[in-house]
Amino acid sequence: MVEQVLSWGRAHRFDQTRIIPGSVDEAREAVRSNKPVLPFGLGRSYGDSCLNDNATLIDTRRLDHFISFDELSGELVCEAGVTLKAILELLATKPRPDGGYWFLPVVPGTKFVTIGGAIANDVHGKNHEVQGTFGCHVEWIELARSDGTLLRCSAEENGELFRATIGGLGLTGLITRAAMSLMKVPSLMLEVEHVRLRNLDDHFRVSEESRDSWSHHAAWVDVLAKGAAVGRGIYTRSRFTECEALPPPPKSGPSVPMEAPASLIAYPTIKLFNALYRRKLFAATRREGCAPYDPVFFPLDGIQNWNKVYGPNGFYQYQCVVPRETARAAIRDILETMAREGQGSFLTVLKEFGEIASPGLLSFPMAGTTLAVDFPNRGEETLRLLNRLDEITLAAGGRVYAAKDGRAAPDMLSRGYPELERFRQSIDPAFSSTYWRRNSA
Repeated sequence: MVEQVLSWGRAHRFDQTRIIPGSVDEAREAVRSNKPVLPFGLGRSYGDSCLNDNATLIDTRRLDHFISFDELSGELVCEAGVTLKAILELLATKPRPDGGYWFLPVVPGTKFVTIGGAIANDVHGKNHEVQGTFGCHVEWIELARSDGTLLRCSAEENGELFRATIGGLGLTGLITRAAMSLMKVPSLMLEVEHVRLRNLDDHFRVSEESRDSWSHHAAWVDVLAKGAAVGRGIYTRSRFTECEALPPPPKSGPSVPMEAPASLIAYPTIKLFNALYRRKLFAATRREGCAPYDPVFFPLDGIQNWNKVYGPNGFYQYQCVVPRETARAAIRDILETMAREGQGSFLTVLKEFGEIASPGLLSFPMAGTTLAVDFPNRGEETLRLLNRLDEITLAAGGRVYAAKDGRAAPDMLSRGYPELERFRQSIDPAFSSTYWRRNSA
Protein backbone atom coordinates (compact mmCIF):
# COMPACT_ATOMS: atom_id res chain seq x y z
CA MET A 1 0.00 0.00 0.00
CA VAL A 2 1.10 3.59 -0.67
CA GLU A 3 1.36 5.76 2.43
CA GLN A 4 3.30 8.70 3.80
CA VAL A 5 6.21 7.53 5.94
CA LEU A 6 8.27 9.76 8.21
CA SER A 7 11.70 9.26 9.69
CA TRP A 8 12.12 9.79 13.43
CA GLY A 9 13.24 13.39 12.93
CA ARG A 10 9.95 14.11 11.12
CA ALA A 11 11.67 16.61 8.83
CA HIS A 12 11.36 14.17 5.92
CA ARG A 13 8.04 12.68 4.83
CA PHE A 14 7.40 10.93 1.53
CA ASP A 15 4.82 8.74 -0.16
CA GLN A 16 6.14 5.19 -0.35
CA THR A 17 4.83 1.72 -1.06
CA ARG A 18 5.11 -0.41 2.07
CA ILE A 19 5.30 -4.22 1.81
CA ILE A 20 5.06 -6.26 5.02
CA PRO A 21 6.21 -9.85 4.36
CA GLY A 22 5.09 -12.47 6.84
CA SER A 23 7.91 -14.93 6.27
CA VAL A 24 11.43 -15.17 4.91
CA ASP A 25 10.07 -16.65 1.68
CA GLU A 26 7.70 -13.71 1.24
CA ALA A 27 10.56 -11.33 2.01
CA ARG A 28 12.68 -12.92 -0.71
CA GLU A 29 9.89 -12.33 -3.17
CA ALA A 30 9.47 -8.74 -2.03
CA VAL A 31 13.01 -7.77 -2.98
CA ARG A 32 12.16 -8.52 -6.61
CA SER A 33 10.37 -5.23 -7.24
CA ASN A 34 10.09 -3.03 -10.29
CA LYS A 35 10.89 -0.07 -8.03
CA PRO A 36 13.94 0.48 -5.85
CA VAL A 37 13.47 -1.35 -2.54
CA LEU A 38 14.78 -0.65 0.96
CA PRO A 39 14.45 -2.61 4.22
CA PHE A 40 12.57 -0.79 7.00
CA GLY A 41 12.54 -1.65 10.71
CA LEU A 42 11.01 0.64 13.32
CA GLY A 43 11.95 3.87 11.54
CA ARG A 44 14.18 5.24 14.31
CA SER A 45 16.71 6.71 11.88
CA TYR A 46 16.58 10.50 12.21
CA GLY A 47 17.24 11.51 8.60
CA ASP A 48 16.39 10.05 5.20
CA SER A 49 18.51 6.87 5.26
CA CYS A 50 15.43 4.78 6.20
CA LEU A 51 13.18 6.34 3.56
CA ASN A 52 12.64 5.54 -0.12
CA ASP A 53 10.55 8.30 -1.70
CA ASN A 54 8.20 7.16 -4.48
CA ALA A 55 9.61 3.65 -4.19
CA THR A 56 9.22 0.59 -1.94
CA LEU A 57 9.90 -0.13 1.72
CA ILE A 58 10.09 -3.75 2.89
CA ASP A 59 8.80 -3.59 6.46
CA THR A 60 10.35 -6.34 8.61
CA ARG A 61 7.98 -6.07 11.59
CA ARG A 62 6.58 -9.59 11.04
CA LEU A 63 10.01 -11.20 10.71
CA ASP A 64 10.11 -11.28 14.50
CA HIS A 65 10.88 -14.88 15.45
CA PHE A 66 13.65 -16.17 17.66
CA ILE A 67 15.42 -19.12 16.03
CA SER A 68 17.73 -20.33 18.80
CA PHE A 69 19.52 -19.26 21.97
CA ASP A 70 22.48 -21.18 23.36
CA GLU A 71 22.41 -20.44 27.08
CA LEU A 72 25.93 -21.85 27.54
CA SER A 73 27.76 -20.02 24.75
CA GLY A 74 25.54 -16.95 24.57
CA GLU A 75 24.85 -17.18 20.84
CA LEU A 76 21.46 -15.81 19.80
CA VAL A 77 19.90 -16.39 16.36
CA CYS A 78 16.78 -14.51 15.31
CA GLU A 79 14.97 -12.92 12.39
CA ALA A 80 15.73 -9.36 11.38
CA GLY A 81 12.54 -7.84 12.79
CA VAL A 82 13.18 -8.92 16.37
CA THR A 83 13.61 -5.81 18.50
CA LEU A 84 16.30 -5.13 21.07
CA LYS A 85 13.46 -4.71 23.56
CA ALA A 86 12.28 -8.28 22.87
CA ILE A 87 15.82 -9.62 23.20
CA LEU A 88 16.37 -7.91 26.56
CA GLU A 89 13.03 -9.20 27.84
CA LEU A 90 14.00 -12.74 26.81
CA LEU A 91 17.41 -12.52 28.50
CA ALA A 92 15.85 -11.31 31.75
CA THR A 93 13.99 -14.64 32.00
CA LYS A 94 17.08 -16.79 31.45
CA PRO A 95 19.78 -16.46 34.12
CA ARG A 96 23.06 -18.12 33.18
CA PRO A 97 23.65 -21.61 34.58
CA ASP A 98 26.93 -20.40 36.11
CA GLY A 99 25.40 -17.27 37.63
CA GLY A 100 24.58 -13.84 36.31
CA TYR A 101 22.92 -13.11 32.99
CA TRP A 102 23.54 -12.60 29.30
CA PHE A 103 23.16 -9.09 27.91
CA LEU A 104 23.47 -7.32 24.57
CA PRO A 105 27.10 -6.16 24.30
CA VAL A 106 26.09 -2.88 22.63
CA VAL A 107 22.82 -0.96 22.89
CA PRO A 108 22.02 2.43 21.33
CA GLY A 109 19.97 5.14 23.06
CA THR A 110 16.68 3.33 22.41
CA LYS A 111 15.65 -0.31 22.64
CA PHE A 112 12.97 0.25 19.98
CA VAL A 113 15.30 -0.86 17.21
CA THR A 114 15.25 -4.09 15.22
CA ILE A 115 18.32 -6.27 15.03
CA GLY A 116 18.35 -5.74 11.26
CA GLY A 117 18.35 -1.98 11.80
CA ALA A 118 21.05 -2.23 14.46
CA ILE A 119 23.28 -4.06 11.98
CA ALA A 120 22.47 -1.84 8.99
CA ASN A 121 23.29 1.28 11.02
CA ASP A 122 26.08 -0.43 13.02
CA VAL A 123 24.80 1.26 16.15
CA HIS A 124 27.06 2.15 19.05
CA GLY A 125 26.43 2.69 22.74
CA LYS A 126 27.99 4.21 25.83
CA ASN A 127 30.67 1.51 26.00
CA HIS A 128 32.42 1.78 22.64
CA GLU A 129 35.85 1.85 24.27
CA VAL A 130 35.14 -1.61 25.74
CA GLN A 131 32.87 -3.37 23.23
CA GLY A 132 33.11 -1.44 19.96
CA THR A 133 30.01 -1.30 17.76
CA PHE A 134 27.05 -3.66 17.41
CA GLY A 135 28.64 -5.14 14.29
CA CYS A 136 31.65 -6.33 16.28
CA HIS A 137 29.40 -8.98 17.86
CA VAL A 138 27.55 -10.22 14.77
CA GLU A 139 28.61 -13.79 13.95
CA TRP A 140 26.80 -14.15 10.65
CA ILE A 141 24.03 -12.62 8.56
CA GLU A 142 21.57 -14.22 6.15
CA LEU A 143 21.06 -11.85 3.24
CA ALA A 144 18.36 -11.96 0.54
CA ARG A 145 19.54 -10.42 -2.73
CA SER A 146 17.42 -9.28 -5.66
CA ASP A 147 18.85 -12.00 -7.93
CA GLY A 148 17.03 -14.58 -5.80
CA THR A 149 20.04 -15.79 -3.82
CA LEU A 150 19.98 -16.20 -0.05
CA LEU A 151 23.55 -15.82 1.16
CA ARG A 152 25.12 -16.58 4.51
CA CYS A 153 27.69 -13.90 5.21
CA SER A 154 30.35 -13.85 7.91
CA ALA A 155 33.96 -12.78 8.30
CA GLU A 156 34.98 -16.07 6.63
CA GLU A 157 32.12 -16.60 4.14
CA ASN A 158 31.16 -13.87 1.67
CA GLY A 159 33.34 -11.66 3.81
CA GLU A 160 33.26 -8.55 1.64
CA LEU A 161 29.45 -8.55 1.57
CA PHE A 162 29.42 -9.10 5.34
CA ARG A 163 31.60 -6.03 5.90
CA ALA A 164 29.51 -3.95 3.50
CA THR A 165 26.23 -4.96 5.16
CA ILE A 166 27.37 -3.93 8.67
CA GLY A 167 26.71 -0.20 8.64
CA GLY A 168 25.60 -0.46 4.99
CA LEU A 169 22.28 1.39 5.50
CA GLY A 170 20.24 -1.49 4.07
CA LEU A 171 21.69 -1.14 0.57
CA THR A 172 23.34 -4.56 0.15
CA GLY A 173 20.19 -6.68 0.40
CA LEU A 174 17.55 -7.64 2.94
CA ILE A 175 18.82 -9.12 6.20
CA THR A 176 16.49 -12.00 7.01
CA ARG A 177 18.28 -13.64 9.95
CA ALA A 178 21.35 -12.93 12.04
CA ALA A 179 23.42 -14.53 14.77
CA MET A 180 25.21 -12.57 17.45
CA SER A 181 27.26 -13.26 20.55
CA LEU A 182 26.13 -11.85 23.88
CA MET A 183 28.19 -10.75 26.86
CA LYS A 184 28.15 -11.99 30.44
CA VAL A 185 27.07 -9.62 33.21
CA PRO A 186 26.94 -10.32 36.96
CA SER A 187 23.36 -9.02 37.17
CA LEU A 188 20.93 -6.85 35.25
CA MET A 189 21.60 -3.87 37.52
CA LEU A 190 24.14 -1.07 37.34
CA GLU A 191 26.32 0.96 39.62
CA VAL A 192 25.98 4.54 38.41
CA GLU A 193 27.89 7.72 39.19
CA HIS A 194 27.04 11.27 38.07
CA VAL A 195 29.85 13.83 38.02
CA ARG A 196 29.37 17.57 37.62
CA LEU A 197 31.37 19.08 34.75
CA ARG A 198 32.33 22.76 34.93
CA ASN A 199 33.59 22.93 31.35
CA LEU A 200 34.94 20.96 28.40
CA ASP A 201 38.32 20.39 30.03
CA ASP A 202 36.50 18.65 32.88
CA HIS A 203 34.88 16.32 30.35
CA PHE A 204 38.19 15.14 28.94
CA ARG A 205 39.72 14.81 32.43
CA VAL A 206 36.81 12.76 33.80
CA SER A 207 36.70 10.63 30.63
CA GLU A 208 40.35 9.72 31.09
CA GLU A 209 39.83 8.91 34.77
CA SER A 210 36.81 6.72 33.97
CA ARG A 211 38.30 4.71 31.13
CA ASP A 212 39.76 1.81 33.10
CA SER A 213 37.18 1.37 35.86
CA TRP A 214 33.81 2.16 34.26
CA SER A 215 32.42 0.41 31.19
CA HIS A 216 29.71 2.89 30.10
CA HIS A 217 30.04 6.67 29.98
CA ALA A 218 28.46 9.69 28.34
CA ALA A 219 27.94 13.34 29.23
CA TRP A 220 24.93 15.60 28.94
CA VAL A 221 26.11 19.05 27.86
CA ASP A 222 24.49 22.46 28.29
CA VAL A 223 24.46 23.61 24.67
CA LEU A 224 23.90 27.26 25.63
CA ALA A 225 26.97 27.61 27.87
CA LYS A 226 29.51 30.22 26.74
CA GLY A 227 33.01 31.40 27.56
CA ALA A 228 34.79 29.49 30.32
CA ALA A 229 31.66 27.37 30.88
CA VAL A 230 31.58 25.82 27.39
CA GLY A 231 31.11 22.09 27.80
CA ARG A 232 29.59 22.23 31.29
CA GLY A 233 27.17 19.45 32.08
CA ILE A 234 26.81 16.12 33.85
CA TYR A 235 29.00 13.10 33.15
CA THR A 236 27.32 9.74 33.84
CA ARG A 237 29.44 6.61 34.16
CA SER A 238 28.17 3.14 34.99
CA ARG A 239 29.06 -0.54 35.14
CA PHE A 240 27.17 -3.75 35.74
CA THR A 241 27.41 -4.82 39.36
CA GLU A 242 26.57 -7.82 41.51
CA CYS A 243 23.04 -7.33 42.73
CA GLU A 244 20.37 -9.81 43.74
CA ALA A 245 17.52 -7.55 42.65
CA LEU A 246 16.04 -7.67 39.18
CA PRO A 247 15.26 -4.38 37.43
CA PRO A 248 11.59 -3.47 37.71
CA PRO A 249 9.61 -3.61 34.48
CA PRO A 250 9.85 -0.25 32.71
CA LYS A 251 6.80 1.89 33.41
CA SER A 252 4.71 3.20 30.58
CA GLY A 253 5.64 6.84 30.71
CA PRO A 254 3.75 9.82 29.34
CA SER A 255 3.01 10.01 25.65
CA VAL A 256 3.02 13.02 23.37
CA PRO A 257 -0.45 12.44 21.87
CA MET A 258 -0.18 14.64 18.81
CA GLU A 259 2.22 16.74 16.83
CA ALA A 260 2.71 20.12 18.50
CA PRO A 261 1.39 23.01 16.33
CA ALA A 262 4.83 24.62 16.67
CA SER A 263 8.14 23.48 18.11
CA LEU A 264 8.17 23.50 21.91
CA ILE A 265 11.98 23.57 21.81
CA ALA A 266 13.07 27.22 21.81
CA TYR A 267 15.80 29.26 23.50
CA PRO A 268 13.80 30.12 26.68
CA THR A 269 12.64 26.52 27.27
CA ILE A 270 16.12 25.11 26.60
CA LYS A 271 17.66 27.62 29.01
CA LEU A 272 15.14 26.79 31.73
CA PHE A 273 15.48 23.04 31.29
CA ASN A 274 19.28 23.16 31.32
CA ALA A 275 19.34 25.22 34.50
CA LEU A 276 16.92 22.87 36.27
CA TYR A 277 18.75 19.77 35.08
CA ARG A 278 22.12 21.02 36.32
CA ARG A 279 20.63 21.76 39.74
CA LYS A 280 19.67 18.12 40.13
CA LEU A 281 23.34 17.52 40.91
CA PHE A 282 24.09 19.59 44.01
CA ALA A 283 27.32 17.83 44.94
CA ALA A 284 30.28 17.28 42.65
CA THR A 285 29.51 13.55 42.52
CA ARG A 286 26.41 11.45 43.21
CA ARG A 287 26.43 7.64 43.19
CA GLU A 288 23.63 5.11 42.80
CA GLY A 289 23.99 1.41 43.57
CA CYS A 290 21.89 -1.33 41.98
CA ALA A 291 20.15 0.98 39.52
CA PRO A 292 17.96 -0.38 36.69
CA TYR A 293 19.62 -0.23 33.27
CA ASP A 294 16.57 1.13 31.47
CA PRO A 295 16.73 4.79 32.62
CA VAL A 296 20.53 4.78 32.21
CA PHE A 297 20.72 3.31 28.71
CA PHE A 298 17.30 4.35 27.33
CA PRO A 299 16.25 7.57 29.10
CA LEU A 300 13.96 8.81 26.32
CA ASP A 301 12.11 5.52 25.90
CA GLY A 302 10.04 6.52 28.91
CA ILE A 303 8.35 9.26 26.85
CA GLN A 304 6.40 7.84 23.95
CA ASN A 305 6.48 9.82 20.70
CA TRP A 306 8.78 12.44 22.21
CA ASN A 307 9.81 13.48 18.70
CA LYS A 308 6.43 15.18 18.19
CA VAL A 309 7.34 18.05 20.54
CA TYR A 310 9.42 19.54 17.70
CA GLY A 311 6.27 20.45 15.82
CA PRO A 312 5.26 20.05 12.17
CA ASN A 313 8.72 20.86 10.78
CA GLY A 314 10.44 18.19 12.85
CA PHE A 315 14.10 18.32 13.73
CA TYR A 316 17.56 17.32 12.57
CA GLN A 317 19.99 15.41 14.69
CA TYR A 318 23.60 16.29 14.08
CA GLN A 319 26.12 13.68 15.18
CA CYS A 320 29.78 13.97 14.33
CA VAL A 321 32.99 12.32 15.47
CA VAL A 322 36.43 13.90 15.38
CA PRO A 323 39.77 12.18 16.06
CA ARG A 324 41.45 12.53 19.43
CA GLU A 325 44.25 14.77 18.23
CA THR A 326 41.79 17.47 17.09
CA ALA A 327 38.90 16.75 19.44
CA ARG A 328 39.41 19.47 22.08
CA ALA A 329 39.63 22.32 19.61
CA ALA A 330 36.94 21.03 17.23
CA ILE A 331 34.33 20.19 19.87
CA ARG A 332 34.91 23.56 21.54
CA ASP A 333 34.46 25.29 18.17
CA ILE A 334 31.23 23.40 17.52
CA LEU A 335 29.80 24.13 20.98
CA GLU A 336 30.75 27.80 20.77
CA THR A 337 29.19 28.08 17.31
CA MET A 338 25.91 26.58 18.54
CA ALA A 339 25.87 28.80 21.64
CA ARG A 340 26.36 31.94 19.54
CA GLU A 341 23.45 30.95 17.33
CA GLY A 342 21.24 29.98 20.28
CA GLN A 343 20.21 26.81 18.47
CA GLY A 344 20.14 23.21 19.63
CA SER A 345 18.07 21.58 22.35
CA PHE A 346 18.39 20.01 25.76
CA LEU A 347 19.23 16.70 24.03
CA THR A 348 23.00 17.06 23.67
CA VAL A 349 25.35 14.13 24.31
CA LEU A 350 29.15 14.05 24.35
CA LYS A 351 31.14 10.82 24.67
CA GLU A 352 34.35 9.09 23.69
CA PHE A 353 34.97 6.35 21.12
CA GLY A 354 37.78 3.85 21.58
CA GLU A 355 40.24 2.04 19.35
CA ILE A 356 38.11 -1.04 18.56
CA ALA A 357 37.53 -1.07 14.81
CA SER A 358 34.22 -2.21 13.39
CA PRO A 359 34.13 -4.74 10.56
CA GLY A 360 31.74 -2.40 8.70
CA LEU A 361 33.03 -0.48 5.70
CA LEU A 362 30.76 2.49 6.43
CA SER A 363 30.86 2.26 10.21
CA PHE A 364 30.67 5.68 11.87
CA PRO A 365 32.88 5.51 15.00
CA MET A 366 36.58 6.28 15.02
CA ALA A 367 38.89 6.74 18.01
CA GLY A 368 37.96 10.20 19.23
CA THR A 369 35.06 12.27 20.54
CA THR A 370 31.48 12.24 19.31
CA LEU A 371 28.83 14.90 19.83
CA ALA A 372 25.12 14.43 19.13
CA VAL A 373 22.62 17.29 19.31
CA ASP A 374 19.05 17.84 18.12
CA PHE A 375 18.09 21.00 16.23
CA PRO A 376 14.48 22.11 15.71
CA ASN A 377 14.02 22.55 11.98
CA ARG A 378 13.91 26.31 11.38
CA GLY A 379 14.54 26.02 7.67
CA GLU A 380 17.46 27.88 6.10
CA GLU A 381 18.61 29.24 9.47
CA THR A 382 19.19 25.72 10.77
CA LEU A 383 20.66 24.41 7.52
CA ARG A 384 23.24 27.21 7.43
CA LEU A 385 24.33 26.39 10.96
CA LEU A 386 24.61 22.67 10.18
CA ASN A 387 26.69 23.42 7.10
CA ARG A 388 29.05 25.42 9.30
CA LEU A 389 29.32 22.48 11.70
CA ASP A 390 30.13 20.25 8.72
CA GLU A 391 33.04 22.54 7.85
CA ILE A 392 34.43 22.32 11.37
CA THR A 393 34.04 18.54 11.42
CA LEU A 394 35.75 17.99 8.08
CA ALA A 395 38.58 20.40 8.90
CA ALA A 396 39.24 18.36 12.05
CA GLY A 397 39.41 15.09 10.08
CA GLY A 398 36.02 13.90 11.28
CA ARG A 399 32.73 12.76 9.76
CA VAL A 400 28.98 12.82 10.36
CA TYR A 401 26.85 9.76 11.11
CA ALA A 402 25.25 8.81 7.78
CA ALA A 403 22.42 6.96 9.55
CA LYS A 404 21.30 10.23 11.16
CA ASP A 405 21.99 12.68 8.35
CA GLY A 406 19.23 14.24 6.30
CA ARG A 407 20.80 17.25 4.64
CA ALA A 408 24.61 17.19 4.33
CA ALA A 409 26.30 17.69 0.97
CA PRO A 410 27.60 14.53 -0.77
CA ASP A 411 31.22 15.37 0.01
CA MET A 412 30.55 14.74 3.70
CA LEU A 413 30.10 11.09 2.77
CA SER A 414 32.93 10.85 0.25
CA ARG A 415 35.47 12.72 2.39
CA GLY A 416 34.41 11.20 5.69
CA TYR A 417 34.34 7.51 4.73
CA PRO A 418 37.54 6.26 3.08
CA GLU A 419 36.03 2.84 2.21
CA LEU A 420 33.10 4.33 0.27
CA GLU A 421 34.23 3.20 -3.19
CA ARG A 422 34.92 -0.28 -1.90
CA PHE A 423 31.43 -0.32 -0.34
CA ARG A 424 29.80 0.62 -3.65
CA GLN A 425 30.90 -2.70 -5.16
CA SER A 426 28.56 -4.61 -2.80
CA ILE A 427 25.37 -2.57 -3.26
CA ASP A 428 22.49 -4.66 -4.57
CA PRO A 429 21.34 -3.01 -7.85
CA ALA A 430 17.67 -3.21 -6.82
CA PHE A 431 18.24 -1.45 -3.47
CA SER A 432 18.29 2.29 -2.93
CA SER A 433 17.10 5.00 -0.54
CA THR A 434 16.34 8.69 -0.48
CA TYR A 435 19.65 9.22 1.31
CA TRP A 436 21.65 7.23 -1.21
CA ARG A 437 20.16 8.93 -4.24
CA ARG A 438 20.81 12.31 -2.64
CA ASN A 439 24.47 11.43 -2.04
CA SER A 440 25.25 9.59 -5.26
CA ALA A 441 23.57 11.80 -7.86
